[in-house]
This record gives sequence, structure tokens and C-alpha cells, in this order.
Amino acid sequence: MTALAFGADGLIPAVVQETETGEVLMVAWMNDEALRKTLETRRTHFWSRARQALWEKGATSGHRQHVEALYADCDRDTLLVLVHQEGVACHTGSRTCFGSRLDAAGAGPAGGHPGPGILETVERVIQSRKAAPREGSYVSRLLAKGDPGILKKIGEESAEVVVAATTETPARLVAEVADLWFHTLVLLGARGIPVRRVFAELARRHKPDPPGDQP
Repeated sequence: MTALAFGADGLIPAVVQETETGEVLMVAWMNDEALRKTLETRRTHFWSRARQALWEKGATSGHRQHVEALYADCDRDTLLVLVHQEGVACHTGSRTCFGSRLDAAGAGPAGGHPGPGILETVERVIQSRKAAPREGSYVSRLLAKGDPGILKKIGEESAEVVVAATTETPARLVAEVADLWFHTLVLLGARGIPVRRVFAELARRHKPDPPGDQP
């Protein structure tokens, strides 16, 4: 493997990205030891310039980053780390450290338009309700019913999608599909199956068009 271009201080910047949603979560620094520990454990380790110490992301908070892949850029002086993020990445409690948009007055956090990441957000809520049921929570009540109750709701929501597609407006169809997806996520959560396994199965089935083919 070609040597990396560590800086004069022995450090190299590492951009951390959620592998399933494409969210840029944070930027930190690695030295040779942090990189070695990251590769050995498949969990991110960094070098703290403030504390002058090695640290593992999430060792205290539980918000660990499980490494899917690690790349060097063309100059080999920057790393891209693709991870599965547990919980949040930012020490402020935000999902990503990049929440302050600068190029538009009054713009909100990055990712203001919902995308695939909302599935993982819902998944985390379901996991938390499973671990600690909350009084008055619909998810807690549904999980308590087990497979029979969850599967009954999925059957009902599937039928409502068909009805909406046949006789109702696009807005109603969107709402019913959202209901179906939500209850499917509850089923996955009840079974302990992470949504990233569904993403992986879809990726396995995807066959890109051969180069040069026209749509």
C-alpha cells in the first residue's frame, strides 16, 4: 500500500460519512496509531489535538462509528471514512457536525429536505421504545402486541395503499405509503433487523446500465 501523506505534525484529516445516507457527519484527525486502531477494530479512532491523546469515537457516549470502508484521496493526504453511525455524531447532540448553512440567509441545518436518513431516524426511535417502553407511545403499544399486532397493521396499511393508488389523490397515496413504511420499520425493529440490511439487499439487486447504454 502506497504511504499516506501525513502532515508535519504526523496527522491526516479524516472526513466521516454515513455510508447509507451520504451524510457528512464530522471531520477529525488521525495519526498512524489512530488509523491502525481504526482498521483493526473497524471502529473509528482519532487523535485529539486539544488533549494530545488517542480517542475512540463513542467510547463514552455509546455513539460509535462502525467502519464500512476507508479511502484515501488522489493526493493521499485526506481520508474518507464510510461508517454506520450509532446515535449522533456531533458533541452538541446533532446527527451531523455540519448544521450551520452559510450560503443563504436564514437557511436551516444541512439536510433540511428529508431523505433516506429519515428512515434511520425513525429506526432509532423504534429502538429506543423497544429498549425503554414509554407510556402513551404508539410504537411502545404496537411493539407490546408482538408479531400478530404488527403484521395486522402492515396488512391494513398495504390495503390502504392499494385503495389510495386506485381512487384517491397523490397526497393520500404518499401518506399511505409513509404509513406502510413506518409499520414495516416497526416490524424490522421488533425482529432486531437493522434497516441497513434492506439497503444492502437493494444494492445487491441493483444492476447498473452497461457503459454507453442509453436510457
